[in-house]
Amino acid sequence: MPHAALPEPGAVFELAADRIRRVAAEQWPGEPVTLGAHVPSVTGYVRRVHHGGREVFAKDSVLGHSLVSVLRGVAGDGDQVRAAQAAYAISPTSLLAREAAQLRALDTAGIRVARCAGYRHGVLFTEAVTGPSLLDLITKDPARTADLMTGTVRSLEGLQSPAVAAVADGAPIAEHGIDTTFRRKFNGISGRAYVDRLGADQLDERTRRGTAAVLGVVVSRLLKLRLTPAPGPRQVVYGDLKPEHVIYPDGPDEQPVFIDPGLSRGGAHQDAAKLSSRALLAVLAAPPADGVVSVVEGIDAFTQGQARGISRTERAMWLRRLMVTWLMDSVNILSTYLAAPAALPLPEHARAVVDSTPALCTVLDSVSATLTAGTEPEAAWRLALASVTRAATR
Repeated sequence: MPHAALPEPGAVFELAADRIRRVAAEQWPGEPVTLGAHVPSVTGYVRRVHHGGREVFAKDSVLGHSLVSVLRGVAGDGDQVRAAQAAYAISPTSLLAREAAQLRALDTAGIRVARCAGYRHGVLFTEAVTGPSLLDLITKDPARTADLMTGTVRSLEGLQSPAVAAVADGAPIAEHGIDTTFRRKFNGISGRAYVDRLGADQLDERTRRGTAAVLGVVVSRLLKLRLTPAPGPRQVVYGDLKPEHVIYPDGPDEQPVFIDPGLSRGGAHQDAAKLSSRALLAVLAAPPADGVVSVVEGIDAFTQGQARGISRTERAMWLRRLMVTWLMDSVNILSTYLAAPAALPLPEHARAVVDSTPALCTVLDSVSATLTAGTEPEAAWRLALASVTRAATR
């Protein structure tokens, strides 16, 4: 039986661009609207849009899936995607409808976000925010890593406000959670087949085979390292807290602006784990000149600060959850980048991650083995940070 044809990237992009163009014209009738540059992303289709002298970002989500998944055929061929997207775009529970609601709630609660400039027919428009990201600042000034990361989390204290909690409960974006995504990707036979195909368009054959072998072992270990539910009530978490989603338009000493929320309920470790995971990934992918040790020490200080005030037993469990979540997140994002078809433009940082695949696999293998061996969490954390430092300074 012949395989169904995969969606053609150019056709998917043109469909999204045409939808953005038409919706923007409806959103700002009577104003000239022009589409600017395509912003590379593996999740949604993003374009700069100019209207009436203003610039906004327009995002279109194809069926709530990542672009990588869509182009790999998870939603069918091109005709099936087009037909399903027409209905999905007007759903009040679509991914971007929920993101629009979350941005508005965060703004009302006093958390600085890229404000929602409009939402209709499945297209989200947000105000443009310019300035260095948290990742840029850490790379420029590694000694400030701990302070900057701590300030990021402190700026999100309003997440627990009643208004934000109501939106997180009524319109959560929980399907992109780290643990949820990991178990969906690597479930059973389909998960093993997925791992075996990784890197087909990104890596040479020898590296591809080595990567698949290591990731197969790491995934198996992580599936056994089940995350026990954290004690106490589940709090509101930002959900997609990563350094490139934290922008400082007014400089590093002022409040940051957050983009791309994924609010839901979760454990107290989740946002710290995502922020630490992506910062450590950045260290491996693009080691700051003469600053690797400072960044790693800063991530350690930030993490220790987040666990301050809890009992030794609770701290051990918190740190274990953070490490397992870190590993799952790293496997999730690396596998997404390695599954991307050649025709999908990757962001610059994604290309750097792909290029660092061997070093990252070394760390994932080492840290997952340490955890599987039952090493005490504090000692495992120290070994994990040492592993990152060695891999980034080779």
